[in-house]
Amino acid sequence: MSGVLALPACSQEQLKSMSIEEYEPVSTLKVAAHPIEMAKYPFIDVHSHHFRAASYSDEKMAEVVQQMDSINMAVAINLSGGSGDRLKATVDAMQGRYPSRFIVFANVDFDGIDDPAWTDRAVAQLREDVANGAQGLKIYKSLGLSIKDSKGIRVAVDDPRIDPVWALCGELGIPVLIHTGEPSPFWSPRDRYNERWLELKQRPGRYRDPDEYPSWSEMMDEQHNVFRKHPGTTFINAHLGWYGNDLAGMTALLEEFPNMYTELGAVLAELGRQPQTARQFLIDNKERVMFGKDAWAVDEYRIYFRMFETADEFFDYYRKRHAHWKLYGLDLPDDVIRHLYYRNALKLFPGIDASLFPD
Repeated sequence: MSGVLALPACSQEQLKSMSIEEYEPVSTLKVAAHPIEMAKYPFIDVHSHHFRAASYSDEKMAEVVQQMDSINMAVAINLSGGSGDRLKATVDAMQGRYPSRFIVFANVDFDGIDDPAWTDRAVAQLREDVANGAQGLKIYKSLGLSIKDSKGIRVAVDDPRIDPVWALCGELGIPVLIHTGEPSPFWSPRDRYNERWLELKQRPGRYRDPDEYPSWSEMMDEQHNVFRKHPGTTFINAHLGWYGNDLAGMTALLEEFPNMYTELGAVLAELGRQPQTARQFLIDNKERVMFGKDAWAVDEYRIYFRMFETADEFFDYYRKRHAHWKLYGLDLPDDVIRHLYYRNALKLFPGIDASLFPD
């Protein structure tokens, strides 16, 4: 047998009309492959979403925990806790049933931000949410991007009306996981030179027209202003701060802001195309980067394990529109894997049961 995968041939007409979305070449490269089903160590996912967790049944919760066990996930941090009654219900659904396996973050409601009483309400609500079990605050990308006040004015990430909320997080000792902006190519012309063209074609709503949105650099500056103004608050900069294509830039931010950590949700493909640079970045910053995935899809986690734990070459990412290139494993040192998987998160969340981890 030749070992070549037999696939149905395309007609000439099909070949002429075939789009890049249909093009799925089967690689003829013969290199070692080491797919990994389960993480080498128990890990903490600091960027997970269970939007309807407040209504999860016992059966649904048991299914989620079984899925976690299948990949060696010790703790999941659900960033979608909401606030008020929804927050309480989510904490009860997750931590009430499995107290050692879940952490729930609260969220802020920015509606009515130009009401003079908004800041006091937001601060009071966050205090209540923390008293009801929230162990962190998640800020969605809508802040700075699409949230507007009653006059239609965009609410900046560093709007001073939010300062007391950031300060309270520092006072209460809870981290803020903040998602600001999106990949910078979303602001670039949608032409043949844009490396995110396929994603913008499939998800046209992700394009950021400069006539409608602030620039990418303006939003990043606003976020960094918040870090600078609140050195007593710990921030987790989501998605590598959208600096996955500029790890030197992310290193400079980590050096400037000792109160800032970061995580790898939805940016694995950025690391996989620069394995030498990414490996050194994670070694140099081993105490500041945490494991994050974003969307809940168990099979996709296995690509993360393969990236971190092997030196495999030229393998597929799980979402073509994010990366039409192949990935290369980083073969991280064991000590770095442990920091990435659980040690750094344990520092930020002292309430996690340390006995779940090897050291």
